[in-house]
Amino acid sequence: MNPARLAVLGIALAAGSGAAFLMSGGDPPPPPPPQPKAEAPPTPMTDVLVAAIDLPMGQVLRPADLRWQSWPDGAVSAGFMTRKIDPKALDETVGASVRSAFLAGEPIRAQKLVRPESGFMAAILPPGLRAVAITTDSRGTNSAGGFILPNDRVDVIRTLRDETNGRGAAEAQLAQTILTDIRVLAIGQLIQEKNGTNVVTGETATLAVTPAQAETLTLAQKVGALSLSLRSLADAGHPPEDTPLAETPQAQMPEPALTVVRFGVARQQTP
Repeated sequence: MNPARLAVLGIALAAGSGAAFLMSGGDPPPPPPPQPKAEAPPTPMTDVLVAAIDLPMGQVLRPADLRWQSWPDGAVSAGFMTRKIDPKALDETVGASVRSAFLAGEPIRAQKLVRPESGFMAAILPPGLRAVAITTDSRGTNSAGGFILPNDRVDVIRTLRDETNGRGAAEAQLAQTILTDIRVLAIGQLIQEKNGTNVVTGETATLAVTPAQAETLTLAQKVGALSLSLRSLADAGHPPEDTPLAETPQAQMPEPALTVVRFGVARQQTP
């Protein structure tokens, strides 16, 4: 055989053997380097005015009660106060009163504030109702021992002397429930329970009543003493907590019922 052909055949056999060796036991080639991931564009943010702490109803706002907080643009509602639209919102909001409570971190809304030039009680009073203040006993004898709090529901009881039957040796007293299921707006100057307050005393109680009930209260206070009787939360006439007062039926004047107290004994009497 031609020596040149033998040389070519030997080279081919050597190359084939080397290839077979590499295919059977050689290390695999290294993987290609990972490609860098493209970074997502940053989410557009807007500074929103929020409550720095829990703010109860009636609190007058101070600078420490408010702060700016970054919010995603897509989560900003139309009612929020933003630094972009109103950079002086924090300073201008200081001094306003809280009409409806805020939680810490909750965005401030103008609809839930009462400006200093507006009356706070008029702002929280539902449409169609009147706020009437009655005198109570600060020692608690006429207000369930001081355990009546703002937003509780009460009955109003009038007590007076029985002029027709009280001219004897013993003086008779009459007790009459004149209004039922009435919302308490304030006790003294307190318009909402604060800091876990359990007992509230004050010289006056402010009630939310209809115009006709306001006349009844005014007249009753002129001719006798008024007391408040606390109603249970489970009372059938008590509106659910999540139901606005304006959507609940107004308290109605009950049928007159007199309790006559004579010689320490109480008895019912039809007027």
